[in-house]
Amino acid sequence: MKILVIMALLLSASTVLAGTRVEGVRLWPAPDHTRLVLDTAGLVEHNVFSLSGPSRLVIDLKDAALGTDFSKVDLSGSPIQRIRSAPRNGNDLRVVLDLKSDIKPRSFVLEPNQQYGHRLVVDLIDEQGSRLDRATSPTVTQDSAGKRDIIVVIDAGHGGEDPGAIGPRGTREKDVVLRMAKRLADLINQQKGFTAKLTRTGDYYVGLRNRTLLARKYNADLFVSVHADAFRTPQPRGASVFALSQRGATSETARWLAQSENRSDLIGGAGGVSLDGRDDMLAGVLLDLSMTASINASLGVGDSVLGRLGRVVKLHKQGVEQAAFVVLKSPDIPSILVEAGFISNPTEEKNLASEWYRNKLANAIFDGIEQYFRRTPPPGTLLAWEKQQNRGGTDVSQYRIQRGDTLSGVARENQTTVSELMRFNGMNDDRVMVGQTIRIPSS
Repeated sequence: MKILVIMALLLSASTVLAGTRVEGVRLWPAPDHTRLVLDTAGLVEHNVFSLSGPSRLVIDLKDAALGTDFSKVDLSGSPIQRIRSAPRNGNDLRVVLDLKSDIKPRSFVLEPNQQYGHRLVVDLIDEQGSRLDRATSPTVTQDSAGKRDIIVVIDAGHGGEDPGAIGPRGTREKDVVLRMAKRLADLINQQKGFTAKLTRTGDYYVGLRNRTLLARKYNADLFVSVHADAFRTPQPRGASVFALSQRGATSETARWLAQSENRSDLIGGAGGVSLDGRDDMLAGVLLDLSMTASINASLGVGDSVLGRLGRVVKLHKQGVEQAAFVVLKSPDIPSILVEAGFISNPTEEKNLASEWYRNKLANAIFDGIEQYFRRTPPPGTLLAWEKQQNRGGTDVSQYRIQRGDTLSGVARENQTTVSELMRFNGMNDDRVMVGQTIRIPSS
């Protein structure tokens, strides 16, 4: 009996000494970094350092034991050749990553969320930028006559270790918005005069600031971030469109002026104005002008997108809302955030999980974007050239009537009148049919 008690005490002591267990491991390869996530039973103290010749990354976990199998991790697409581990100092755990080349590590712990428990996150950052450079290599978007495409950067929210909101049936926001973003990109790329780029093409996380940085690398004319809303109760529903608030613009101007590295960034929205060498007052004025122009353009395109969404789905609010979202804070690129619906609402969760509904949303967003740029194309683009060529009485564009359209609504959105549309299209009355194509005269 005494022997059994002693053995039980020894087992209990070993459990205490072992401390936190590493219960799982996941890998999220992205273009500019790879994220390694260790699921732990609780908070864990850790230390990370690099070794050369050969390249390795060492992760020491205090009072920890291994409870998973590293050999089953798929390392393809990552800079890791092998993951190995061993006990250290009796109670600790050492994890070693054998690397293909030197990387810059960054580590932190995450609190539990809806999907995961405690986690230790280690980012392996590609300082050479080789994979990022390939991902953001410029596309030829200009023809021999100098008429370039309008570039729309589409940002699928969340990703990787960040699932976003999760619906009652387990539908994850990060999956829904990525599929919708890809559909929207396909629609844009199929349209002559437009090119779409994605901030992420797979299930990995991109930092909020890096999303706007990618838009700048692509020389974007518009940045569209796609999300799915959530609330603590299941009742709220409907789609929303957001632009940057003035308060968010003010704080962002201060941040840009406070960071010296931003002084050399070009403000494309203001015609290539640089803050480099400007005193604080002049730089502040230039940023305010650029930010104001960007917000006004964002509200314009947001209103166009919201109008199209309102024809196919229920709206949460009838007007474009404004908030200080980080991804909207580019001072030189018009930016909107589209909340496709409330994933916390059981009906909308079911809709968002279906391809037909996501396609309906993507089509509406695309229609709103195209309508805005047909009306106000950026200088030097194919659409601006076409509008210039069509001045003097010929039609600027053609429009196909959709469900819910009225001739008065089409006239209002294209800054013309019902009588002018009727005259231009040889119509005897203002009735239109779904699928009918009408010509829009130049304003």
